[in-house]
Amino acid sequence: MFTPLLPSVTCGTVEARSIVEPIRNIVRKNGGAFRFWEAECYKIDPASKKIHCRSGDGTNVDGNGEFAVDYDYLVVTVGARPNTFNTPGVVENCHFLKEVEDAQKIRKSVMKCFEKAALPNLTEEERKKNVHFVVIGGGPTGVEFAAELHDFVNEDLAKLYPDVKKYVNISVIEAGDHILTMFDKRITHFAEDKFKREGIDLKTNFKVVKVSDKTITMSNPATGEIAVPYGLAVWSTGIGTRPIIMDFMKQVGQANRRVLATDEWLRVHGCEDVYALGDCATITQRKVMEDVDAIFRVADKDNSGTLTVKKIKDVLGDIYVRYPQVELYLKTNQMKGFHDLLKDKESEELNIEELKKALAQVDSQVKLLPATAQVAAQEGAYLADCFNRMNICEESPEGPLRIRGAGRHRFKPFRYRHLGQFAPLGGEQTAAQLPGDWIHVGHSTQWLWYSVYASKQFSWRTRMLVVSDWGRRFIFGRDSSSL
Repeated sequence: MFTPLLPSVTCGTVEARSIVEPIRNIVRKNGGAFRFWEAECYKIDPASKKIHCRSGDGTNVDGNGEFAVDYDYLVVTVGARPNTFNTPGVVENCHFLKEVEDAQKIRKSVMKCFEKAALPNLTEEERKKNVHFVVIGGGPTGVEFAAELHDFVNEDLAKLYPDVKKYVNISVIEAGDHILTMFDKRITHFAEDKFKREGIDLKTNFKVVKVSDKTITMSNPATGEIAVPYGLAVWSTGIGTRPIIMDFMKQVGQANRRVLATDEWLRVHGCEDVYALGDCATITQRKVMEDVDAIFRVADKDNSGTLTVKKIKDVLGDIYVRYPQVELYLKTNQMKGFHDLLKDKESEELNIEELKKALAQVDSQVKLLPATAQVAAQEGAYLADCFNRMNICEESPEGPLRIRGAGRHRFKPFRYRHLGQFAPLGGEQTAAQLPGDWIHVGHSTQWLWYSVYASKQFSWRTRMLVVSDWGRRFIFGRDSSSL
């Protein structure tokens, strides 16, 4: 499933079948190079190197569909589930937007809300309630869904339900001060101003405390608790841990964590031959200062306490390979003075302790990688490449020197390269934040969004389907059928 286009499925802009590729098709295209079983893994046993699975078909001898699979290497990529923060009533009354089925349910519910509001003998308050759409969460998914829904209502449903359109209200509830906080402030302010101009009710600093089948109760320090009637609510407030991962983390000594901890090679801490990537795991970068003394001790063989600029550059090259976050941080404006030092003549000497002070600042600035499809895709490509070249790298390791052992690591550590991010804001306008502090919002960026997302599809089949869906929408409008 191509996750970034899920909000488009909720409003008929893109069909659900256009953004999914059957795994059996991928097996066939790879000449049967791997096998696929549709089943649920309910337990991982790293001690015996087995995973225990369950098929819903119940076709084994016992009739319960359970079977075990032995492994040499295990890659855990089960993703995450919506995080409800244990808010009462969320699971029972809210829609989520994580799977294709979720998007299809939202689409049916939107149409059902309009049909209810169009019935005769309803009071004005009942009509308003039926077409009050609430989005909880001001992140990219929630904002994009609100923008898609606003366009769907004003460009398509207003023509089909002219008497209902005036009662429609779309609200976005965010617990923080602003929406889209992971974007540049310029994009955040533009999105907030655009939503206000278009009549989308933006409620910041409001925390949802309870959801019933008729009202959403939220609290604000200034107003206290208030209950708002609604017709449809979409919960999009972040990700939580799946039960199988919680159980696995207890087995490997990570019980107090939110996601699996891996090293820079995506290996799960606490067990052998298990890798994890995507939303179910995060790379826990080692503290730079844990290894800096050992690195400099090797470089400063005569214990002089100083190194030439040329030698420091060589040392930094080794550190950059081990710790990608160091290079990223040292090249920011905060450390511009540090790089100015290295512009001196390569024969000049610098004090090692001064260099250590600069590196010490990095540990406090390291941030976890975001839980996005872009990160997961790069991790998957990296790990596949490592497995494909495992035999070659066993004989000729290409990774950095081992500090606490002999020789080199087999592979270079994973290095995330941020390629930018988009935030569709409706009205054929998209905000883009690309590397190099390139910020742009407007219609031209929307066409960039179209081209990038079309190129990122899994196959030419899905690519053609998505592009044809966009073309159909331009000519005939969005599909309003409840299928």
